[in-house]
Amino acid sequence: MNTVRALACGLALLASAAPDAARALAGSPVPVPPGDDSLIGIWRFDAPSAPVASGELAVARRGSTCEATLSGTRATFEIAGRAVRFAFPGEVGRFRGALTANERAIDGFWIPPGATATPLVLERAGRGVWRGTVRPFPDSFTLFLRVFRDDKAALLGAFRNPDRNSTGGAQQYRVSREGDGVRFSAQPYPERPEIRHEAKLVGNNVLKLFWPDLGRAIALRRCTPSQAAAFFPRPPGEPAYRYRRPPITGDGWSTARARDVGIDEEALTRLIQRLIDADPAARRPSLIHSILVARRGKLVLEEYFFGHDRETLHNLRSAGKTFASVMLGAAMWQGVPIAPETKVYDLLAGMGPFANPDPRKSQITLAHLMTHTAGFACDDNDDASPGNEETMQSQRQQPNWWKYTLDLPMAHDPGTRYAYGSANMNLMGAALTKATGTWLPELFDRTVARPLQFGRYHWNLMPNGEGYLGGGASLRPRDLLKVGQAYLDGGAWRGRRIVDASWVTRSTAPHFHISPATTGLDAEHFGDYYGEGDDGYAWHLGGVRSGKRAYPGYAATGNGGQVLLVLPEIELAVVFTGGNYRQGGIWGRWGNEIVGDVIVPAIRR
Repeated sequence: MNTVRALACGLALLASAAPDAARALAGSPVPVPPGDDSLIGIWRFDAPSAPVASGELAVARRGSTCEATLSGTRATFEIAGRAVRFAFPGEVGRFRGALTANERAIDGFWIPPGATATPLVLERAGRGVWRGTVRPFPDSFTLFLRVFRDDKAALLGAFRNPDRNSTGGAQQYRVSREGDGVRFSAQPYPERPEIRHEAKLVGNNVLKLFWPDLGRAIALRRCTPSQAAAFFPRPPGEPAYRYRRPPITGDGWSTARARDVGIDEEALTRLIQRLIDADPAARRPSLIHSILVARRGKLVLEEYFFGHDRETLHNLRSAGKTFASVMLGAAMWQGVPIAPETKVYDLLAGMGPFANPDPRKSQITLAHLMTHTAGFACDDNDDASPGNEETMQSQRQQPNWWKYTLDLPMAHDPGTRYAYGSANMNLMGAALTKATGTWLPELFDRTVARPLQFGRYHWNLMPNGEGYLGGGASLRPRDLLKVGQAYLDGGAWRGRRIVDASWVTRSTAPHFHISPATTGLDAEHFGDYYGEGDDGYAWHLGGVRSGKRAYPGYAATGNGGQVLLVLPEIELAVVFTGGNYRQGGIWGRWGNEIVGDVIVPAIRR
């Protein structure tokens, strides 16, 4: 589950990269042993992103007609008032924006085929001409395989995928070979059938097998040193890590050395070196993609792993749900007549009539949506629930997922039962869109991204083109950390207010207690999905333990290890991004075992 209470569980940081791999990456040749050992090493498969339009997007106005060009494709349209909207024919993409008051730019979003919107400003390049650059969001797939012998001389294999944690069903496999046939077998759960992947060795450098997550056969090729580098947190053979102050990049962050804000730099150095030395082929590896730390308003630690860097956009998964609370606070501060007490069906009556009429629906408020207590038959942990996120997103009858949710039957009285459901938070998007009269990506851009000086980002869309607020926005880790710093500073970023200080206090206060009783789960199964604790308004409450002390805090958390953790008492905000998808028992421990056990004790004053 994507809850901060999972931050109570432990970090498995196992050391040592394979000596052969380290030698290869240092430039020394690696001999290929005979027999089964000829498989030892690192193999890689790449499925590149599908071809998409990119490059210069130009708009030229001639009288009342405009022409847009991109990658040799043209679209003709007319500007309605200041609104600029056009779509290219075929699977190219579309643009949605508006002329600025002085017509020096067209400010908007590029929407490629699929379900994302990316901010794009077309600058005036001459009379009646505007230009900008379309940069597609990469959607490639890379699969690594490391074959090695463990300390008991057993031949093992570990498949690793940086972005989706595609492992084929197990973290480690026994490897056996007969002729050119290679078998990978594992049984991670004794009560379930053995997992097997049958491969064929072609020559000495290609392994062919069917990969279930892609639904097709793939060919893994033996890696060169440079191709294997991204398999590791950092390429083996690099010099030992030395702490460094994060650079000032012009994105609003003030930076400092850790010692200048009272944090022991040697402790941080040991921590980062431990992350670098972690073995990604371990049975329970921690696949941390980034860690960033801010204290007293200064960014003091910023480190990236597995080929990521500060410009790499990371999918936040359910950590993006917290933007529902931030945007609600921003709308309230700007005077929009909306609040946690707003009744959902009163505000969205125009989407009716609704299926499954029930008098309890009239009592559902935005507060219920933000605490997952609306009472809908909506539970992401129950595959049979009609409101389950995967069920909602895979059905094709209703492209408007807001309407889909409003039509759900009721399962409980509002405010009485906790059931984590992305559809609840997504419905906040409908409320914000209706109350502000603004397309959700535009509202996010105006109330959050621009005031917080975000870099490039991508916002998810529903099939009908409206914004999706159930999670999945992709942005830079530095920008996610700004949200935590703004809340530490009472709702303002570098003197520019985002939300009122009272909203920071109110939205991060406990509003519903999660327990076996409030989820309807027995004690034996409760821990499979939740940890006991409190939720605020789209914030998970809990903080961390350090020694015998508890430090209260609040967090935005997402599947895989996307975490923004804020500890007001010690003026600390921390961001993790990671690739441990569906492994809450791993990433859920980073809060206590990294922040609580290392970073908090490193604070000297």
